[in-house]
Amino acid sequence: MNNTATIALVGDRSPNVVSHTRIPGLLEALAERDRLVLDAYWIPSQDAEAEGAVRGFDAVWVLPGSPYRSEAGVLAAVRTAREEGIPFLGTCGGFQHALLEYARNVCGLTGVAHAENDPDATDPLIEPLACSLVGHEAVVTIEPGSLAESVIGARRTVERYFCAYGPTRHLDTLRAHGLRFSGHDEDGHVRVAELPGHPFFLASLFQPELSGDGSHPHPMLRALAQAAVDHAASRLTRSA
Repeated sequence: MNNTATIALVGDRSPNVVSHTRIPGLLEALAERDRLVLDAYWIPSQDAEAEGAVRGFDAVWVLPGSPYRSEAGVLAAVRTAREEGIPFLGTCGGFQHALLEYARNVCGLTGVAHAENDPDATDPLIEPLACSLVGHEAVVTIEPGSLAESVIGARRTVERYFCAYGPTRHLDTLRAHGLRFSGHDEDGHVRVAELPGHPFFLASLFQPELSGDGSHPHPMLRALAQAAVDHAASRLTRSA
């Protein structure tokens, strides 16, 4: 059985972003503990602007580290994964931009913006949080019957954040167009989103890559790796 797949790590790699420094160890742990081998390629946000930059990968992970050098590149990567059925995970900034891409390209909300990228925007979908979550842990309640529940295996989880921005507007419009908000904090604010009907499309404002010491990958990361391996196997079957 082939348990190898390719993954595009979209973001502007930096030793100053803690989640980026965790990636090598997490990939090693996935290979050693779960026999899920991900051949990872970093795609800088500016490079992601190129047509088909993440096409052909078995998974796309948009990592934290916003503001990205190229918002357009990140949105293009999200759109390719969404439209072409490539397993997708967005964490922190990746979550924010997944919602932004969906709002603009599916919901027709072409004027919405990310306040971190455009502080003077008149219609920010992603705004400064009332209470910054930078360096905090918080409880997340997961909706029953959701992809998030099947992945995490619990209705309640405590997760780590490193974020000061979140979604506040147009949430009903996003829901009406098919996006599901499957995790919320104790005040009811959205913390997890997913796309029913997609092979694997999951995004969280919290950062599962910061869970523990990195030797036991978070269930969301194992699920992404498994979805990537399944995608690779399906691709090989189609080409046979």
